[in-house]
Amino acid sequence: MVTATRYEITPDEGELPWGRHYVMCPPKFFTVRYAINPFMHPTEPVDSDRAYSQWERLVAVMRAAGARVDTITPEPSLPDMVYAMNWALVDGHTVVLSQFRYPQRQGEAAAAGTWFTNSGYIVRRIGQATIGSFEGGDVFPVGNALLAGHGFRTQPAMRRALADLLEVRVASIRLTDERFYHLDLSFCPLDDRHAIIAPFAWDAAGRRTVAALVPEPLALELDEALRFCANGIVIGRRVILPACPPRLARQLAAWRFEVEVVDVSELQKGGGSIRCMTLALDTTFDTARRNGDLVNGFA
Repeated sequence: MVTATRYEITPDEGELPWGRHYVMCPPKFFTVRYAINPFMHPTEPVDSDRAYSQWERLVAVMRAAGARVDTITPEPSLPDMVYAMNWALVDGHTVVLSQFRYPQRQGEAAAAGTWFTNSGYIVRRIGQATIGSFEGGDVFPVGNALLAGHGFRTQPAMRRALADLLEVRVASIRLTDERFYHLDLSFCPLDDRHAIIAPFAWDAAGRRTVAALVPEPLALELDEALRFCANGIVIGRRVILPACPPRLARQLAAWRFEVEVVDVSELQKGGGSIRCMTLALDTTFDTARRNGDLVNGFA
C-alpha cells in the first residue's frame, strides 16, 4: 500500500486553499456509447486521438501552473471514467465514494475506490438506501460550508448524510436546468471572495444561499455557461477554462487572475469539461465542521 501524500503548497492570502493536487484518468477508452445528459449524442463520432491529445494538453498546462497530477488506469468498460470529479468527495485522507445514478457509470466508484485504498486513503460509503444517488460533481467546499447541489444526479438526503458522516456544515442548492445537471457546470470557486456562477441553473433559495457564501460572483450569460465557462479549475491565480469570452477575461483580469484557455471540445461531447476531468485531492473541510442544526438551507 502507498501512503497518501498531500501536495502541500501554502496559498497566498485569499487564494483557494485547495486545487494544487489532482487525480485524473486518461481518455484511452472515451467514447459516447449512450446518452445520460443533454450533451451526449451516440451518433456523433468521437475523434479518439484528438480527445487524448486535448487531455494531455490539459495535464501539461496544469503541471506548468504548479499542480501535481496523479493518474488512474482507465478501464475499457467505463468510457466516462475520464470525468474524475464525479467519483468521490475528498476530505483530507478520507474519501466518500459516489453512488452514481446511472448504471453505466456505477463501476467507476469501485475502480476509484480501489485506487484510493491502494493509495492509503480511508474510503467511506453512504448506503444507497440512505441517500439514493450522490455524485462528487455536486459538492464544493466554499468558505465555512460545503455547497451541495441536488436535483438530477444527487438526491436531497445527501445533505444530511454528508453533514453527519463528515461532521461538516452543508449548504444546499437545488439544480433546476437539466443542461447543468451537476453543480460543477454552474459554479466555479475562484478564491475566498469570487466565483464564476450560472444562477439561472438554480432555484431562488439556492441563489440566496450562494449570495451568502460568495461576496463577489461573476454571473455568466446562458450562452457562456453552455460553453462550459463555469467548468474550469483554479490553481493559485491561474484560471484554466475551456472558453473565455472577452467579458469574462476582462473581469478575471480585474480580479488579478491569469486565464489560460485549453480546448477540450472533443471531450465535451460526453457532457463534461475541464473541472469534470479533475478530482482535487487536497480538499479538506476543517472550516466547514458542523455547527448547529438545519438553519436557512444549512445542515
